[in-house]
Amino acid sequence: MSIALHHHNSLLTTCKTLRALTQIHASFIKSGVDTDSYFTGKLILQCSISIPNALPYARRLLLSYPHPDAFMFNTLVRGYSQSDNPQSSIPVFVEMMRKGRIFPDSFSFAFVVKAAASFRDLRTGFQLHCQALKHGLCSHVFVATTLIGLYGECGCVEFARKVFDEMPQRNLVAWNAAVTACFRGNDVVGAEEIFGEMNVRDQMSWNVMLAGYTKAGEVESAKRVFSDMPSKDDVSWSTMIVGFAHNGSFHEAFSCFRELRRGEMRPNEVSLTGVLSACSQSGAFEFGKALHGFVDKAGFSWIVSLNNALIDMYSRCGDVSLARLVFESMAEKKSIVSWTSMIAGLAMYGHGEEAIRLFNEMTESGVTPDKISFVSLLYACSHAGLIREGEDYFSKMKRVYNIEPEIEHYGCMVDLYGRSGKLQKAYSFICQMPVPPTAVVWRTLLGACSSHGDTELAEEVKKRLNELDPDNPGDLVLLSNVYATSGKWKDVASIRKSMIVNKIKKVTGWSLVEVDKAMYKFTAGEKKKGKIITEAHEKLKEIILRLKDEAGYAPEVANALYDIEEEEKEDQVSKHSEKLALAFALARCPQGASIRIVKNLRICRDCHTVMKLASRVYGVEIVVRDRSRFHSFKDGSCSCRDYW
Repeated sequence: MSIALHHHNSLLTTCKTLRALTQIHASFIKSGVDTDSYFTGKLILQCSISIPNALPYARRLLLSYPHPDAFMFNTLVRGYSQSDNPQSSIPVFVEMMRKGRIFPDSFSFAFVVKAAASFRDLRTGFQLHCQALKHGLCSHVFVATTLIGLYGECGCVEFARKVFDEMPQRNLVAWNAAVTACFRGNDVVGAEEIFGEMNVRDQMSWNVMLAGYTKAGEVESAKRVFSDMPSKDDVSWSTMIVGFAHNGSFHEAFSCFRELRRGEMRPNEVSLTGVLSACSQSGAFEFGKALHGFVDKAGFSWIVSLNNALIDMYSRCGDVSLARLVFESMAEKKSIVSWTSMIAGLAMYGHGEEAIRLFNEMTESGVTPDKISFVSLLYACSHAGLIREGEDYFSKMKRVYNIEPEIEHYGCMVDLYGRSGKLQKAYSFICQMPVPPTAVVWRTLLGACSSHGDTELAEEVKKRLNELDPDNPGDLVLLSNVYATSGKWKDVASIRKSMIVNKIKKVTGWSLVEVDKAMYKFTAGEKKKGKIITEAHEKLKEIILRLKDEAGYAPEVANALYDIEEEEKEDQVSKHSEKLALAFALARCPQGASIRIVKNLRICRDCHTVMKLASRVYGVEIVVRDRSRFHSFKDGSCSCRDYW
C-alpha cells in the first residue's frame, strides 16, 4: 500500500464523528480513492459500526457505489441488525438479492437472521430460512446457530430443535443457543436434556442454565446449578442475585450479595442493580442505604443505571427526599429512566403537582417523554386528584408528542375518574375506548365502586369481568365489599358460598417490615407458634388497648366481614398483617425510630386508622407501602389525606 493510501486508511480508522467522516470522504473524492472498493467498504464499515447515527449515510454510500460487493452489503446489514432499527436490515438484504450477481454468504444470513430475531419476526425468519436452504448454507454452523436463536426468540422450540438436530457439526455456541432456545420457549425439560448431553461445557453453558432457571421461576434448580458450577464469574453471581430478586426471594438475594462480597469477586453494575431491586421490592431501607454507601466508596456513583436503581430504591422504601437528593446530585446526564423513576416516586406519595413540575422540567431540558413517562405522570395526577391536569396531559400524548395511548394510559384515566368518585364518567370513558378494555381496566373501576359504595354499577362491572376473568378471587372480594358497605349481608354470604363451592381462594395478605437490617414477614390471621409471632400478637394486644384508652379507637368491624374469610368477630380485625408488622416493629425498634412496612394488598380503613392513631400515641413515623401507593403516618395524620 502506498504512503498516500496508508494515510487515508489511518484517517478512516481513527475517525469518530460523522462530520469528520464526510470530510474524509470529500478528500477521497478529490484524490480519486472513492472508486476503490476497499476504501468504500471501509467507509461503509465505519459508518455502520463505529460512528453513531451514521447508518443513513452508509446506505447512501452503498446505493451510490456502482459495483457494490457482498462485504459492503453484509456490513450495512450488520450495522442495522445491531441498531435500534433492526427492521431496516431486511430491505438491504433484499436489495442485495436483487442484484443477481452478488450472492449472500454465511455472514449475510447470520446478520439478517439475527435482525429478524431481535424484533421476533417469525414470518421473515421462515423466508430467510428458505433462502438459506436454497443457497446451501442452512447447515453452516454460523447460520444454523442464528436460526436456532431466531426460533428461540419467537418461542418456536420445535423448529429450533429441528435445526439443531440436523446440524452436521455443532460447536459450543450452537449447544448453548439450543439450551437458550428451549428456555425461551418455556421448555425447561428440553433445556435440561440438551445440557445433559453436552460433552464439553464452558462458563456460558452454566450461566445460560442459571438465567433460564431463574427466569422460569425454578429457583431451587438454579441454586443447585450454581452450587455445582466448577467456577463462577461476574455473570453467575449477578444472574443469581437478579434471579432471587425477580422471584421474590429477597433474603436469598441479600445473602448471595454478602457471599459475593466475602469472596474474591467484586460486585459490578448488574449485581448491585439486582440487589438494589431486592431492596426496592422488599422495603429493605437500611440495607439499601448501606449499599448506597458502598456504591459511593467503590467509585460507582457516576453510573447512571445505579443512580436510577437508587432513586427507585429510596422511593419505594419510603424516603422520597433521599431519592430526590440522588436525582439532583447525578453527575452524568440524566436518562429518560432517571426522570421517569423520580416522577414515579413522587406519584407514589401523591405529590402530583411536584411530579408535573418535574415532568415540565424534563421536557424543557430537551428530554422527550416516552409512554412510560406518561404512565407515571397520569398515575401522579390520579393519586393527587388532579383531574383537569390528567385530562390535559392525556390529550397531549398524541397531540403534542405523537404517542398513541396504550391500555396502561387508559387504565390510569379510569383510575383518575374512579378515585375521585366520578364513577359514571369512568364507565363512559371505558365504553368509548378505541381499544378493548382488559380485565385490569374493569377491575380498576370495580375497586372504585367498592371505595364509593356504588352497588348498581359494581354489579354491571362484575358482569363485564365475568366475560374476561370469571374466577378472579379479588373481583369477588371487591363485590363482597360493596355489598357489605351497603348492608347486603345475604349477597355477601352468597359470594362467600360460591367461592367455597368453586374452591376459589382469596389472595392472602402479607406484610414485610425491616428491623435491625433484617426483614420479617407476617401473614393475615397468622396463628403459627413461635417467638416472633407470639411477640407480635402480645404487643398488638397492648397497642389496641392503649389506642382505645388514649385515642378512642373503635375497630371497624365491617372489615372483618369481607376482608378476611370467616372472620366476624371484632378482635379478628386486629389480625391483619400490617398490624402484626407494626406491633413487632414497635416491640423491637428503638423508641422514635421510623417504621417501614410493605404490604401486598390495599390497606383497609381499619388498619389505616390504627396507623394514624399509633403514630400519635407512640410518637413514631410509620410508612406503609401498599399495592398502589405510600402512606406516611405522622402525628395522627396520613400523607394521603385519607384519599386512597
